[in-house]
Amino acid sequence: MHVTLVHVHVKPEHIADFIAATRLNHLASVQEVGNRRFDVLQTPDDPSQFILYEVYASAEDAAAHKQTEHYLVWRDTVADWMAEPRRGVPYKALFPET
Repeated sequence: MHVTLVHVHVKPEHIADFIAATRLNHLASVQEVGNRRFDVLQTPDDPSQFILYEVYASAEDAAAHKQTEHYLVWRDTVADWMAEPRRGVPYKALFPET
């Protein structure tokens, strides 16, 4: 499995916009063949902080996600709403074993 935690810091005035746009990206992403999880998490004590928990069957599936129309629309839509560049951190999945 290919796991990435994407850390996102959104400008406070765009939190609701970001959530709406990210919901659309989530709904399309979970339909991708190689997708295993696509969770969107918001920090309770700082609503401008988010983590996207993305799990794909392979690195190739994760790379294919970044070529989808829904991802490209999301990326371009939310770009100016970021307080700082988003940061993807890859992880090695240990369990569950696949």
